[in-house]
Amino acid sequence: MTTPVKQSLPRRALAAVRNTWRSLTSMKTALVLLFLLAVAAMPGALLPQRDVDSAATAKWIDDHGTLGELLDKLQFFGVFKSVWFTAIYALLFVSLVGCIVPRCFEHFRALRTPPVATPRNLSRLPRHTTRESDQDPEAAAQTVLGGLRGWRKISRTGGRGEAEGAVTVSAEKGYLREAGNLVFHISLVGILIAIGVGQQFSYEGSRIVIAGDEGFCNTSSNYDNFRAGNLVDGTGLAPFCLKADEVQATFLPNAQPDMFRTMASYQDREGLRDGTWKNYAIEVNKPLRMEGVRVYMLGHGYAGTFSVTYPNGAVRKQTMQFAPQDKINFLSSGALRFDPPADLYRTEDERRTKQIGIEGLLAPTKQLDGTLLTSRFPAPNDPAVAVDIYQGDTGLDTGKPQNIFSLSRDQIDSKRLEKKARVNLSVGQSTTLEDGTQVRFDGVTNFAALQVSHNPAQNWTLIFAIGMLGGLIVSLTVKRRRVFVRLTPREGGGTVMEIAGLARTDQAGWTEDFEALADRLVGPDGEKVA
Repeated sequence: MTTPVKQSLPRRALAAVRNTWRSLTSMKTALVLLFLLAVAAMPGALLPQRDVDSAATAKWIDDHGTLGELLDKLQFFGVFKSVWFTAIYALLFVSLVGCIVPRCFEHFRALRTPPVATPRNLSRLPRHTTRESDQDPEAAAQTVLGGLRGWRKISRTGGRGEAEGAVTVSAEKGYLREAGNLVFHISLVGILIAIGVGQQFSYEGSRIVIAGDEGFCNTSSNYDNFRAGNLVDGTGLAPFCLKADEVQATFLPNAQPDMFRTMASYQDREGLRDGTWKNYAIEVNKPLRMEGVRVYMLGHGYAGTFSVTYPNGAVRKQTMQFAPQDKINFLSSGALRFDPPADLYRTEDERRTKQIGIEGLLAPTKQLDGTLLTSRFPAPNDPAVAVDIYQGDTGLDTGKPQNIFSLSRDQIDSKRLEKKARVNLSVGQSTTLEDGTQVRFDGVTNFAALQVSHNPAQNWTLIFAIGMLGGLIVSLTVKRRRVFVRLTPREGGGTVMEIAGLARTDQAGWTEDFEALADRLVGPDGEKVA
């Protein structure tokens, strides 16, 4: 009895690494990782993401208490930047590369290798028939080769175990199936790379643009929200400026949206140089493309215009967007803040206590239930507002960030901002405060919610996606087939043709196709042997 030889520690470690690598680079592991990646991405679609909407994320965590805090620690609110999602992504990439590269070399060698020799016992193959021909084996072999147009084929004379004068023909087709499979997986790796690179060098900014306003230029500080890849610092963005000349919105009689359109003027690099503007109509599915960026119209809403006339006759006018609360009839909420003229009050402290804050609802088509204002249609057929008017310190001078759609609760709760009136106003109507300050509602203006996106890898993503689709179609439609023919001299002249076929993938339809192929290979002079 022999004693097993113990392997040294380095050899065992090397064997463990080798086996782990083989398991990781198997196609089975790649499919499992692809499935895990899809499952791991689901929380990113079901839960608010901090990069997309930090306010909604914070609210979700507060509403769900301990569960929210636990999910936050597990990075469920930043799924696509989490450690565990990145680990799955990286393992999938390594697995696919380690699986595909050897298969590419193997496929290349297979293309350079002649078809395998004809087996000795063809009758054991799934498809088999025997025919006879009046041609001699050499001539019959040429007929067979001519009938195998489009196949990889080779004719061999003699050989071990073959009868004297016998000729064999081996043919294969369907190598494009494996090529399509490789193209599919290489394109999948390409998409992973393109997405990864795109995330590093891409940026995305959103901005509300009021019709007739001065617009904005493409700098990170000009966006309401700006998200950039790890390798983008917000400088050196594509140079352009854009403004909304007109924002159009039409609705069906049932209040369903019909069309949103922004009639935009923009300056690209050339326009900024010579001071010229170009025009373009941005629609929901028709973005403006320039300087490597795309400008989408994501939504539409209304901005309210108010005028404040102070006791000395000075007028302050302001237009501010209201956030839609009702997505059907566009009942919206918002706030405005007005600073009084510097020469109206003696001191800065007195001026600060006379600021005006307006907060409330805007209805594009008003409907009143007593004094309760709602909207009955999304188009601005009869605009009205229901607002609370405050006077005091709005907090503009504190330097603290404030929500543009509401006044500071801290200022109101501390009585530094006091409510002076609650009124409903239609267009042109006004109300006067006790100190003679007049607040008037002047009307509404359409605004567009625009998104500027830049992804340098988007074209490569499209190319690889097309490659995946094309490779998948080829791999599913092309069938692998092998055909073997043994041509043996017949007594008295002629040839006995033994034909066999092997379907290496799909068996469907091979019986009928094989019989038709056999008829073509023997030529018009051949006949089937019973």
